[in-house]
Amino acid sequence: MSGTNRSNIKAGLKVNIVQKQDQSSGKLTEGVVQRILTNSANHPHGIKVKLESGVVGRVKEIVG
Repeated sequence: MSGTNRSNIKAGLKVNIVQKQDQSSGKLTEGVVQRILTNSANHPHGIKVKLESGVVGRVKEIVG
């Protein structure tokens, strides 16, 4: 499932995100969504979320 649609993402969902400093390398960070930060229905680079670990980034893939 794509991380570009806000409707696909809910708090408590396990996702892979890319942090701002990792955008060039494409390094992914796995975690559980605590909060959705993007207000629009979709975003071409992925919906921005805050993980339970406090890390902020854009969702690249939904793990489950």
